[in-house]
Amino acid sequence: MSERQRVNHRVERNGNLATLAAAVLQPGFVGTVPPAWICRWLGDGLGSVVLFSRNVVDPGQVAALTAALRAERPDVIVAIDEEAGDVTRIESGLGSSRPGNLALGAVDDPALTEEVARDLGAELAAAGVTLNYAPDVDVNSNPDNPVIGVRSFGAEPSLVARHTTAWVRGLQSGGVAACAKHFPGHGDTRVDSHHDLPRIDADRDRLHAVELAPFRAAVAAGVQAVMTGHLLVPALDPDLPATLSARILGGLLREEMGFDGVVVTDAVEMGAVADRYGFAGAAVRALAAGADAICVGGEHADEETARHLRDAIVDAVVAGELPEERLTEAAKRVGQLAAWTVAARTARSAGPTGGSAVGLVAARRAVRVTANDATAAPLPLSGPAHVVEFQPPHNIAIGSATPWGVAAPLAALVPGTTSVRHVEQSAPADPAAGAAGRPLVLVVRDLHRHAWMRAAVDRALTARPDAVVVELGVPALVTGAVHIATHGATRAAGRAAAELLAGGPVSPGW
Repeated sequence: MSERQRVNHRVERNGNLATLAAAVLQPGFVGTVPPAWICRWLGDGLGSVVLFSRNVVDPGQVAALTAALRAERPDVIVAIDEEAGDVTRIESGLGSSRPGNLALGAVDDPALTEEVARDLGAELAAAGVTLNYAPDVDVNSNPDNPVIGVRSFGAEPSLVARHTTAWVRGLQSGGVAACAKHFPGHGDTRVDSHHDLPRIDADRDRLHAVELAPFRAAVAAGVQAVMTGHLLVPALDPDLPATLSARILGGLLREEMGFDGVVVTDAVEMGAVADRYGFAGAAVRALAAGADAICVGGEHADEETARHLRDAIVDAVVAGELPEERLTEAAKRVGQLAAWTVAARTARSAGPTGGSAVGLVAARRAVRVTANDATAAPLPLSGPAHVVEFQPPHNIAIGSATPWGVAAPLAALVPGTTSVRHVEQSAPADPAAGAAGRPLVLVVRDLHRHAWMRAAVDRALTARPDAVVVELGVPALVTGAVHIATHGATRAAGRAAAELLAGGPVSPGW
């Protein structure tokens, strides 16, 4: 072979590798229309994009955005992180009109869970979304978990497994591929993988009985994708996080559990892996370990980041660090998922508009009331209330701009209702101040996890033992004469609690 031929061969090979590398990336971007670089990359092999709340205004705008993407590449995979609970992107401006997983687990009606997921699938499909990074199938066995909590169906493996099955079937029958996360299970942690690397010290028997049970259910239900968790699980791999572990992705997920769909990473810019291996290092190691798609762009949503990852993947193949066969296999699986989504789109129906009716029904069914004092005043409230909402530190998985609470929907139902919201730094000495002569409602999220919040609620209940406590998080601590648990802070949950306080369901308008 002549030198010119060798050069041409190298250029051709690198061009093919660049196309394969682009195929396995799932980048985000900024804007409510596709930027020029995304359109250009779709023509050069980019297989997927992921939408975040910054890309969403309303269903019509999202449908136009996805149509513009498909004008560049008809089979592009359009992903979104829509758990239809506290973590919502498609309804980030209003809050989800459906309950989250913990509420569905509290009702424990798999048929209802399937209906809610099918309803969501129809809405996403109508907007042109084809892959949803949901459901969260972690078993929330640690009530102090800072990042999962109400995102889980519950703390009991068999309950989580049966609702995983129902949710996957419902969403995929609605025309959208499901993605079970965070493999092999993020429930028993005290560390948020957005910031650092969680460690799970359970032995293999415990892992198979608890953490892995819902993932087996998801695989049996035909889930199209599984998302890795950035988790160190020494019983499975003492050295590498699951996202970067061939033992976990290849040996456990592929060989032992028989999963043959797409393995997508949790975002590679998250601290658990990026701080140790860098964006590019984490991406290359994940692909080598058996991942098929690299999620990136929650925080680094630009062409420079995408190009850096693509070029690092190509360089790794050329250097022999990433087998070309592995990259080819990954791109092939992404292509197979793209084909599935194209077929699923042909059968989609129109999605709900103006809020999910079945979601509100489910949220109402999830409410639980505990009367801890026989002398407690019965519901509904006797008149306009004063609502004190306590806001915990921001969970990065939940959009900071997504509204939540009981005060707003209650004020809409009972004119004259007043409210105040406190963070730790503004927690008052007398939280009951301002409620003289009127009902007092204390709204909390994960009361058991926040000492400052517990202290403030205790002060309020000392002054006003008749106050109603509304828990919008995990109801691990039940306190107050009357305690209302919604099992989530979605718009539907807040509405359901407000209706109970006001005297029952009112007009269905959202």
